[in-house]
Amino acid sequence: MSKPIVAIIGKPNVGKSTFFNYLAGSRISIVEDTPGVTRDRVYADTNWRGRNFTLIDTGGIEPKSEDIILSQMREQANLAISMADVIIFLTDIRQGVTSADKEIAIMLKKSGKPIVLVCNKADNFEKDREGIYEFYNLGLGDPFPISASNAIGIGDVLDEIYKDFPEKEEGEDDDSTIKVAVIGKPNVGKSSLVNKLLGENRAIVSNIAGTTRDAIDSELENEHGKYILIDTAGIRKKSKVKESIEKFSIMRTLLAVERADVCLMMIDATEGVTDQDAKIAGEAHEAGKGIIIVVNKWDEYEKETGTLEKYKKEIYNRLSYLSYAPIIFISAKTGQRVNKLFDLINHVAEQNALRVSTSILNQVINEAIAIVQPPTDKGKRLKIFYGTQASTKPPTFVIFVNNKELFHFSYERYIVNQIRKEFGLEGTPVRIITREKSEKGEI
Repeated sequence: MSKPIVAIIGKPNVGKSTFFNYLAGSRISIVEDTPGVTRDRVYADTNWRGRNFTLIDTGGIEPKSEDIILSQMREQANLAISMADVIIFLTDIRQGVTSADKEIAIMLKKSGKPIVLVCNKADNFEKDREGIYEFYNLGLGDPFPISASNAIGIGDVLDEIYKDFPEKEEGEDDDSTIKVAVIGKPNVGKSSLVNKLLGENRAIVSNIAGTTRDAIDSELENEHGKYILIDTAGIRKKSKVKESIEKFSIMRTLLAVERADVCLMMIDATEGVTDQDAKIAGEAHEAGKGIIIVVNKWDEYEKETGTLEKYKKEIYNRLSYLSYAPIIFISAKTGQRVNKLFDLINHVAEQNALRVSTSILNQVINEAIAIVQPPTDKGKRLKIFYGTQASTKPPTFVIFVNNKELFHFSYERYIVNQIRKEFGLEGTPVRIITREKSEKGEI
């Protein structure tokens, strides 16, 4: 049983994202005084009175809009409503009840879900609360006046939604999930891949580059395991980042990488590896995440004998620092090889979290030293005393030496390659930290 889900629904620009961010405890949703900024659903886990629950921020509903993006936003809100255990209907007390509010109220009543009616922007609490009475006309029970920006009245709302939570079941707070961030430049097929993995249209998909502005979390459980799929906004070249909204999206993509266990680095087969791909992949590498290189649109690429191996070689030439990352060729559009991703994700997540015993690690190091002697400089030879694993995610090893200056990069790379040869560590960076230690054992 998953945690209770609470969806925040309302027309554009009533303060849904501000309210969401306060409850989530951080600036997760983009907040901008522009209607329609939050296009996709955004998820966050939060807690009230000892109960964990998942909060969904949605794009504003425009009931009669024919605009392609706005109509898809409405579909996403409908999907959030169908998923939710409790719905927060957020309105603007200053605007009063609008025709859009009335239509949304009718739609929400049809859902049959518990609804908590909230009137935001009651910043002058005593003065603004007088405007609350007309909201009774929506037929959704007692309205709750709040000020999301000033954190007024929010506790009462949380108490009300708490009453409507389903009873807690065993295993609700199980966090044995793999967090997977789908990263890449705009319009490479990230949302299409997420949708194919989920088996539903969970994220808005269009051919307009930059459609996904928020990083979207989607829970998935299947025969392969439990996952949280994070569909991220594509990172554009800095010269093209003009809107402040898009700058927030870039930050959010990098934050998504930070909280992921595995990153699916998507490349457009028809374009090959671009400078922007190298930049994005480098972020995941530097963050120490498990990485799988996913070449999308492989069905559109013209092939001949040896094409696949040649393409792999070109990728590793351009992304030499990702020589450890497995490559899979897929088509998010047709579903070609998409299901094979789950086993690969599980494998890379295991490798990223692998722990090696000190005794076996030192056996590997000693064998490596016997095969290739440590370097010397001006008559001084590098001595490696022993190594130990300091942490996982990524596997990080501390090597104690007599002189850090003698531990050249080329020999460090050799040691890393020997460790990989013994333990695999496919799909994960390996970090080496050197510490100086005297012959007598002093550090």
